[in-house]
Amino acid sequence: MAISILAPNSYNGIMNAPFAPSRPLIDSHGRTISYLRISVTDRCDFRCVYCMSEDMVFLPKKDVLSFEEVETIASAFIARGTTKIRLTGGEPLVRRDIMELVKCLGSRIGQGLEELTITTNGSQLAKHAEGLFAAGVRRINVSLDTLDPQRFNAITRRDRFSDVMSGIDAAQAAGLALKINMVAMRGVNDDEIEPMMAWAHGRGLGLTLIEGMPLGEVGIDRVESYLPLRELHERLSRRYTLTRLDKRTGGPARYVHVAETGGVLGFITPMSHNFCESCNRVRLTATGQLFLCLGQDDQVNLRDAWREGGPAGLDAALDHAMRIKPKGHDFVLDRSRPEPAVARHMSVTGG
Repeated sequence: MAISILAPNSYNGIMNAPFAPSRPLIDSHGRTISYLRISVTDRCDFRCVYCMSEDMVFLPKKDVLSFEEVETIASAFIARGTTKIRLTGGEPLVRRDIMELVKCLGSRIGQGLEELTITTNGSQLAKHAEGLFAAGVRRINVSLDTLDPQRFNAITRRDRFSDVMSGIDAAQAAGLALKINMVAMRGVNDDEIEPMMAWAHGRGLGLTLIEGMPLGEVGIDRVESYLPLRELHERLSRRYTLTRLDKRTGGPARYVHVAETGGVLGFITPMSHNFCESCNRVRLTATGQLFLCLGQDDQVNLRDAWREGGPAGLDAALDHAMRIKPKGHDFVLDRSRPEPAVARHMSVTGG
């Protein structure tokens, strides 16, 4: 399958001028939006208890953006100053012919786009690692919440631990830099934080801990399992020497260096300490809805804007998105409000 790129003059010059955005994407709160996360599918080969229910109803394939439409929308963002794109899901590597899109977007690196990355559960990495590197991807995030195969089965509801380990091996062998993303859950995997850190840092991998977020109805008691990372930071600092780093990778994580392991540990704290004041990102769903905040429902339909209005319609929709992007999210998690903050599952928005 080949992706047909728009002819250079068919996009009002946007494809010809990626290096000098005439109108950067700046929202009404003065934040420059330079990071686009694209969910290429809501489908996944896992059913992680904090992300999905066991019996998910996925989008009809006819409603999903074509790769040509994804590339067109991505090009519009690049033309207006987006320098980083991350492909997400669901699980992005389960989408048919996904490497064609990766190659297409990777060809834009050095032409306005500085980095193309991917977040994956690792199940398909053994098959795609070399291709990702060849396409220009240099860093990936792998979601992994435990090193215990039985616990892995319980969390993901799938017996695929060995596939993930093989994928991590293949990715490192291909030259990809890996960071492990671990959702920290009280009573589920909080006893594995230090072993995971030792394992990751021992392999030269980064580790980022993430607080669970109240998105969609899932198979876990979020109030019971919620673990504030401030508490975890204090626990770790009693045993390890943690030095704050100025390291930034474009996302919301705050990083420390761990002297005893020699590695880097990240904290993503959407619940206990939000990072909205420095938000630089938006999320495109597989159906072309642009969500402006992970924890809010504000959205703009870029699919219809493009199909009905062409380049001008898409450009106007991006302007509208900047006007309505909210200041931040207001996640609440307690027994008095047991329902999720937003009804959509994480896999719909792309994390």
